[in-house]
Amino acid sequence: MTVLASRIALLTGGLGSLGRAQAVTLARAGARVLVLDRPDIESAPATVAELAAEAGGDIAFVGCDLNSLAAAEAAVTALAASEGGIDILINNAALIINRPFEEFSLTEYEDQIRVNSSAAFALARACAPGMKAKAYGKIVNFCSITLNGRWDGYVPYVASKGAMLGLTKSLARELGPHGIRVNAVSPGAVVSEAEERVFGDRLKQYNDWILENQSIKARIEPHQVAELVLFLVSPASDMITGQNIAVDGGW
Repeated sequence: MTVLASRIALLTGGLGSLGRAQAVTLARAGARVLVLDRPDIESAPATVAELAAEAGGDIAFVGCDLNSLAAAEAAVTALAASEGGIDILINNAALIINRPFEEFSLTEYEDQIRVNSSAAFALARACAPGMKAKAYGKIVNFCSITLNGRWDGYVPYVASKGAMLGLTKSLARELGPHGIRVNAVSPGAVVSEAEERVFGDRLKQYNDWILENQSIKARIEPHQVAELVLFLVSPASDMITGQNIAVDGGW
């Protein structure tokens, strides 16, 4: 399948479980995938080479720290110029911590807001001029089903995802006249390294709670989220914008 042939896709947080699945899926569809993640990840070149081999496609690594918004915007602006424009922007990167509200510091709150939502604004600013010049573009922002209010211990994360949903709705309205579609994806509880890191020895309890609450009694895999992203960045969804679509197994 080459529905994304000649398209340049920039994917943030591309080395995590969700990011890797998306990189492979988009590359198999013909896109050149630029995987953006922290520059200090030593395994990045080897991981990206493995993903490219698995996909049989074009995947490259872009080292960039989203904690520095101005520097990240400048770096992606330069990248867009060198690539002849970014056609697809996927704001997938996120920080997530689970603990009671009172135990978060202001710095931790600001860090999650910055990486999880403010960075999406900065990168959209960097990519929009090229998309406008082509009168075509796709932006996918990652929200979360934690916005349904049934999750404890994620106040900064949920706040950041609420901002991301507002950004999606407002950008869709402003950029639509320029042929740019902006949508959001809200994954449920996806099997990933992140949940192992966040829950540690509580992982079985967490897994049981997820299956008890989901309508579908099976865990969501990263590739199932990646397939929705592929749909939203392909021509099949050209008349869809400003939407937030959940892949959550039914809550």
